[in-house]
Amino acid sequence: MGENVAPSPQKGRGRKRKKPPRRKNAAPKAAMVQQTSVEGAVRLDTTKTMSQVSYGGQQGDKSALRRNWLERTAYAALDLGTNNCRLLIARAGGDDFTVVDAFSRVVRLGEGMTATGRMSEEAMDRAVEALSVCAEKLKKRNVVLARSVATEACRQAVNGVQFIERVKRETGIHLDIISPKEEARLAVMGCYALLEQGEGPALIFDIGGGSTELVLVSTQNVVPEILDWVSVPWGVVSLTESERTDGDSPEQLKASYQSMRDKVMASFADFAARLPEDAGDRRLLGTSGTVTTLASVYLKLSSYDRRAVDGLHLPTSAMRDISRELAHRNIAGRAEFPTIGQERADLVVAGCAILESIFDIWPGERLGVADRGIREGILRALMASDAKRRNRRN
Repeated sequence: MGENVAPSPQKGRGRKRKKPPRRKNAAPKAAMVQQTSVEGAVRLDTTKTMSQVSYGGQQGDKSALRRNWLERTAYAALDLGTNNCRLLIARAGGDDFTVVDAFSRVVRLGEGMTATGRMSEEAMDRAVEALSVCAEKLKKRNVVLARSVATEACRQAVNGVQFIERVKRETGIHLDIISPKEEARLAVMGCYALLEQGEGPALIFDIGGGSTELVLVSTQNVVPEILDWVSVPWGVVSLTESERTDGDSPEQLKASYQSMRDKVMASFADFAARLPEDAGDRRLLGTSGTVTTLASVYLKLSSYDRRAVDGLHLPTSAMRDISRELAHRNIAGRAEFPTIGQERADLVVAGCAILESIFDIWPGERLGVADRGIREGILRALMASDAKRRNRRN
């Protein structure tokens, strides 16, 4: 039975009339103005409601006032993954939105978790520092509705709940630990518009730091329908940490890469067996740092350019060639590519192993590349929900 990828309701609970008095050791101001809904969305109080704003000392026409307020209203989506912390702040505009602020930082929250099952103090400190930057950005913008999510690292870590509490206490941000299914749904919502036209179902995938989600969708209708999906516990961080090598000779690098491929293929086996044999054009769309990084290598970019990468469609054979070349280079050799550098050189090969395994189970000729995903999916859901709420009031 298919599942429609429509925005899920994310209702707020209204606004507080007065701020409570500040208590000793209270959370920062950002936390004091947040009200969390049952679905994880957070409505932020503004200093004035629409009815309180005036122009030239007099209250203007209500409809004009509402339009002006909506034009200034911003929504925020924050995605704390196993490897990255990303924030997007946008304003609604017709059927799309305009980004007004963004933030991205590699935090490696899941570093070392494969061995210990815990997030380390150093990793949590890095994440909290990045989230503090996000909290400041939320304060500066006219954000009225926000959702902040955490994925695989916080799902799996034995100290995940304690970390969420620390984040709320120190930054005021309430992180919602979402399920793999919700993660897959949001990723599809955020990027499906970049799918090429074609016959048959399409495979959309998200290679993360701690997990990879594969989603088979039908595009017969305007909104894609999820036909099947899977989440496996291999991402660029978890797979890299599972396959440590003692050297970087050609033989050792080849053996390590093959071991990664074997692990990923084993985890894909049940899902692969369910995939249709007669699948039409076998369209592919990937949203992750792996596909955007490899696409930038394909384009021979001297520095990463989202405008050149987002929406690009290229041959899967070219991505295989790049993956195998990187897999047979040591870390220093991978870092020679300017869009990989030292920051990604140790993790990119695991992403290549996952990507090639996806090509094996869904052998399409072209790959679509999306520099968008969960955050954009959250924003669309928030905006759709807020529009419905406003329409009911009217």
